[in-house]
Amino acid sequence: MDHADHVALIRTGVEGAGPRWLELGAGEGAFTLALADILGIGADIEAVDRDGGVLARAAASIGAMYPGVSLQVAVGDFTRSLPAGPFDGVLAANSLHFARDRSPVLAAIRRVLRPGGPLIVVEYDADQGNPWVPHPFSFQTWCREATAAGYDEPRLLHRVPSRFLSAIYGAATRPARDPVLHSAPHGDDREE
Repeated sequence: MDHADHVALIRTGVEGAGPRWLELGAGEGAFTLALADILGIGADIEAVDRDGGVLARAAASIGAMYPGVSLQVAVGDFTRSLPAGPFDGVLAANSLHFARDRSPVLAAIRRVLRPGGPLIVVEYDADQGNPWVPHPFSFQTWCREATAAGYDEPRLLHRVPSRFLSAIYGAATRPARDPVLHSAPHGDDREE
C-alpha cells in the first residue's frame, strides 16, 4: 500500500467531520499522514502509540510535510486509557486487531467522541490472524461487533488487496443515538 491507498481507505469517512482527531496505534504515521492530507491546514491530531520512537518519527514527517497541521503525540496503550476528548473523529487503522476483547476500547471511544463523530476503522478483512496481526476482524464481524457496542451499522468506505490477509478495508461508523423513550399516556394525555 502507498499513501494514495491510505487516503482512499479513510477519505469519505473523515471529510466533513471537523478538525480535531484522535488516532489510536499511530505507529510510524502512515495513516497520520493520510489524515493530515485529508484534513489540511488547521487540523489538530492527537496520535497515541506505545512506542515513543515511532511517534517521534511520525511527528517529524507531519511537521515537514504538513506544517499547518498540529500533531500531539502521547506514548501509551490505547486499550487501557484514551486522551480526554471530545474529538471530532477517531481513527483506528490497523490497531484494534491487537485487542482480543474490543468492547472496552469501543466503549472508551464512545466517551471521547463528540456526538455524531465518526469512528474510522482500517482492518484486514479476515477473522484468523497471525503473530503480527493477532486478532483481525472481517467487515462482517466488524458490523456485528460495532452494533453490539452501541454504534450504527458500519459503512464500507474502501477496500484494497493485501498480500498478507486477503484485503484491507476502511469502514466508518458513529455512536448510535440513544433511543427516545416514550411513556404510556397518563392523566389528561389519555385518549378516550
